[in-house]
Order: sequence, then structure tokens, then C-alpha cells
Amino acid sequence: MSLILHLETATTVCSVALSFKGKLIALKEENKGFTHAEHLTLFIEEVMQMACKSFEEIDAVAVSKGPGSYTGLRIGVATSKGLCVGLNKPLIAINTLNSMAQGARQKHGDIYHFCPMLDARRMEVYTSLFNQSGEELQATEALILSENTLEKSLNEFEILFFGDGASKFQEICQHKNAKFDLDFLPSAANMIDLSYLKFINKQFEDVAYFEPFYLKEFYTTSAKLRS
Repeated sequence: MSLILHLETATTVCSVALSFKGKLIALKEENKGFTHAEHLTLFIEEVMQMACKSFEEIDAVAVSKGPGSYTGLRIGVATSKGLCVGLNKPLIAINTLNSMAQGARQKHGDIYHFCPMLDARRMEVYTSLFNQSGEELQATEALILSENTLEKSLNEFEILFFGDGASKFQEICQHKNAKFDLDFLPSAANMIDLSYLKFINKQFEDVAYFEPFYLKEFYTTSAKLRS
């Protein structure tokens, strides 16, 4: 069986999803700022009730591991670890940007390359680059944006920029191949395919030692993502 509980708290969105055999069966989410501490456990209880499932039936807990908000990640990871320990279930960790890319592909299809961007203050973003099939081309990095960011890649193909950091790049990027979806929001539902694959392959985390992926380091546009 594969009843998986998914928690997404890396941004202002508080999102909880429940999936069975890789299919969404219940979802509760809202975007009202950082209210995760007040709402996360309530949302978890609500999705379990919506699906008429008990906590004992859960086979694994998946959490969005970051990068993202320090407070949001800490709450999501602490909650997921607590559930795993209390229920004696495995923990699955999903990179937040990978999950966002998966969601963008589901929304837009495979006509673009995908570049999720999460706000990291000032002109900095957490970002990575994925091809049309969702394969990661460049690893997650913290990047200071400039008008030349990803210029070489933009000369070769259209890239969709999305996430709460994308608006900063839209203000300075004039390239014709740069497309933007400023309405995109992270969702626990976007984690399902990635979590299910990890569950099948038994790619679990060590609950005792697992920590969020805060991504403290920062790079200028001379880093890899410039090309």
C-alpha cells in the first residue's frame, strides 16, 4: 500500500495533501502568510477526515525540505518528524524547487524549460533549472539576479519563470524567450509523483538526523546559473 501524507510549508502557502498509490485523494491549503504554526496540524486532521482515513493507515510522510522560509521549513520538518516517530513510519524529503517544477509542468505542459524562483530577500532567489521533461539541468542555488541571468540558456530555448521570486526577475529581464507565471503557488499536491517514486524505491530519510535544506550560501551571477 502507499498512503502518503504530504506537507508543504516552505513558503507562505500552508498545504497538506493525502495520496493513495500516487493519486491525490484529499487536499487542504491556503495562502495567508506564515500561519503554518496555527493551521498545519488542523489541515492534517482535515485531510485525514476528508479521505476517511486514520493516521495508523498512513504508510509514509513526505515533507518539502527546502529551500525556502526558515520558519516554514522548521515547522514542516518538525511536524513530519513528529508524525513519523509517533506512527513509526518512514520520512520522505522532496526538494521544494523540484516539486514546484513538477507542478509547473502539470499546469503548462512540456513546452518550456522551467525555472522556479523563491524569494531570498533583495535581488536574491533560490532557484534551479529543469528541462521540458522535468529533469534537473542545474542544481539548486542561491543567486543574485541581474538582467543577464540565464542569458545563454534563454538564447537557446524558452524558459518559464515562476514562484514568489520570479517577479523580481521580470522587472529586469527583457529577453523574448523569458516567460512568467506570477500566479503559481507551491502545493503539497505537486509532491505526489516525486514522493511516490521515492516510496517505491524506499528512498527514506533518517528521521533522527534529518534537517531542512536551508541553503545558506549565496552566489552572484558568475555562478553556474548565469549560462
